[in-house]
Amino acid sequence: MASTTSLSQSSVSSVKAMERESQHSNVHEKNNHLHDAEPVTNHTEANALPEVETEPQTEKAPHVDAEKAGAPPAPPNPMDPKNFPDGGRDAWLCVLGGFCALFCSFGWINCIGVFQEYYQTHQLSQYSPSTISWIPSCEAFMMFFGGPIIGKLYDNYGPCWILLVGSFLHVFGLMMASLSSQYYQFILSQGIVSAMGASAIFYPAMSTNATWFFRRRALAFGLMAAGSSIGGLIFPIMVSHLIPQVGFPWTMRICAFLILFLMLIANLTIKSRIPPTPKPLAPIEFVLPFKEMPFLFLTIGSFLFFMGMFLPINYLIVQATAEGMSARLAGYLIPILNALSLFGRVLPGYVGDKVGRYNVMLVLCSLTAVLDLALWIPASGNAALIVFAAAYGFGSGAFVSMAPALIAQISDVRKIGVRSGAMFAVISIAALVSNPIAGAIVQAEGGSFTGLQVFCGVMQIAGAVFIFFSRTALVGLKLKVKV
Repeated sequence: MASTTSLSQSSVSSVKAMERESQHSNVHEKNNHLHDAEPVTNHTEANALPEVETEPQTEKAPHVDAEKAGAPPAPPNPMDPKNFPDGGRDAWLCVLGGFCALFCSFGWINCIGVFQEYYQTHQLSQYSPSTISWIPSCEAFMMFFGGPIIGKLYDNYGPCWILLVGSFLHVFGLMMASLSSQYYQFILSQGIVSAMGASAIFYPAMSTNATWFFRRRALAFGLMAAGSSIGGLIFPIMVSHLIPQVGFPWTMRICAFLILFLMLIANLTIKSRIPPTPKPLAPIEFVLPFKEMPFLFLTIGSFLFFMGMFLPINYLIVQATAEGMSARLAGYLIPILNALSLFGRVLPGYVGDKVGRYNVMLVLCSLTAVLDLALWIPASGNAALIVFAAAYGFGSGAFVSMAPALIAQISDVRKIGVRSGAMFAVISIAALVSNPIAGAIVQAEGGSFTGLQVFCGVMQIAGAVFIFFSRTALVGLKLKVKV
């Protein structure tokens, strides 16, 4: 009996010893696993090493390398959607600066219809409307065509110096336009130099905004793009009222001083959240995006939509005065159009963040094309033209705010400058040729605007179709999905 008890006690002791040995072994294995499982650092929160549960502290765990245990955590990846601020002081100041920048760049382009009508009846009355239209066409072309180079400079060096140079060129070009009296002088000053400055203002503002916002990106773009609507509202009224009072030269100088003041604000508030990454210029960078079907179709659609987008802005005043509207009332058509485009740029951005940016873009591009064909063509009389101007302003306004948001949606934000520039460089060709084509159509039809209106509507329908192809390349034919 004694020997049995002794054997039993010996067995119990042996089992406890084995348990202690097993616990030591488990601790060693877990700590070895901790050392071996160093995280692969791609700087995303999703790859952070999970916490490792430890055994109760009945015994001291083996020594862990102090250098590894005390190492600082990897910096957060600024490209991770969870790390975009989507608000805050610096982000909203950037939106304010972008508002001022688009007021001075795209807002100025939005009022070129005023100059088309003024030059036809004053300094350049000896030239045909088609010839004069090359001035605003060059202006729009130069603003967009500089996109690839400015985009690459932005990706390499950030927005600061580009904005500074752009501010100088834009103001200098308008000052030179105030001294111009010959056709070639207007082409050089207003059509090229000022427009190059506007281009260097427009792209950094649009690209920088994308670095601060992710979930609310379309809303931020909409608020910023509202600056172009306000500019397009204020500049035509300024020009039409100041020219009779102070003359054309001082009107241009006053506009230039206003732009200078607003660009001071833009230069102080626009800064990128992501530091620039200088790389040598490689032309292939501008070609690679077009190998992606969503980007290619979006670019083709935007090109076609742009073929018609500026035509009402440029020719609505000319048409209205030709059909008997007083010059004073006709001067308010573009401000009315741009006033409604303010809502067309902000509201679609807000809705787009909720239901899908592609979805909203498609609806409003299609609506704009329908307005051209169903409202503009049969419009006759002051009331009908005013209603068209208001409706077209709302429908077309969405394109300016939504197009950059769509580019950002299908792009790596670190390459946003090059990719935006590549697309807008293609669009610039449409901006260059559409006005002269429209002028030639009007001239060929003996002053009738019906052919121009049909051309405008058909181009915008084709643009909406290709934007739909871009959406299809992303998600297929699924209609009830947020894209």
